[in-house]
Amino acid sequence: MNTIKTAPPSNPEAAYGNSYILTLSCANRPGLVAAISQLLFELGYNITEAQQFDEQDSGLFFMRIVFSAAVADPTPPEAAIGELADRFSMMWLLRDVAVRPKVMLLVSKFDHCLVDLLYRWRIGELPIQPVGIIANHPASTYTHIDFGNIPFHYLPVTKDTKAWQEQQILDLIQATGADLVVLARYMQILSNTMAAALSGRCINIHHSFLPGFKGARPYHQAFDRGVKLIGATAHFVTHDLDEGPIIEQDVERISHADKPDDLIRKGRDIERRVLARAVRYYVEMRAILNGSKTIIFQP
Repeated sequence: MNTIKTAPPSNPEAAYGNSYILTLSCANRPGLVAAISQLLFELGYNITEAQQFDEQDSGLFFMRIVFSAAVADPTPPEAAIGELADRFSMMWLLRDVAVRPKVMLLVSKFDHCLVDLLYRWRIGELPIQPVGIIANHPASTYTHIDFGNIPFHYLPVTKDTKAWQEQQILDLIQATGADLVVLARYMQILSNTMAAALSGRCINIHHSFLPGFKGARPYHQAFDRGVKLIGATAHFVTHDLDEGPIIEQDVERISHADKPDDLIRKGRDIERRVLARAVRYYVEMRAILNGSKTIIFQP
């Protein structure tokens, strides 16, 4: 059983209408949807959104449900959902919508994705709580960015200090209670140890339409091949470089007149929107891991 602990409302009078998001996966069997719906009804909740997917090849069932209190004093849902999950052997996650996931942002020299995420957070588009920014470049690299009260951590890395630097990052993630780590163009390859420690909660933006043009200088690779479409890919980080389950992708048409710098310029725009959508899908619990793939319940 997997669950995200939820925080009780500070004001009990505000509990009415409190909303939760529940995701689950298990072997498909008759009566699943009915059992979940009946349970939430009995607890005093109303389902406001529901999406489901039955994967025929594997026989697995996936579901995302948004529900809110329909009575003034509903029963807290976690324990009852846990009992139902045990009965159906479900993997599940539950989150109080009012509790914003804590996010740690990692960045290198190129900061366009970081700036975009901070902007979307500030205007209320991304329901996240940034708890830190970690960079392998000094603060002077980012003097044009307003970090506000978000702690900034400069952790340079070399071949000889990589293990130490990664441990510092993991310590910060643990100390801040970060739920999600975002590699916002963090141009360092994570070790197998770090990738394993962040499994299922680390998103990377790759400046290429994976699985094509992996590794370094993908836009130059694309230019050399004379492609007519370029793209970007947001994926979960695994120990296999650029091979993690894909969350979101997008493309843009180019022409023979575009030079590598044009591809890089257009690519920055794709990277920003792809990463933002991937982070949104994660924090809204729309992305469910399914082996080497993902189930994405679109908004």
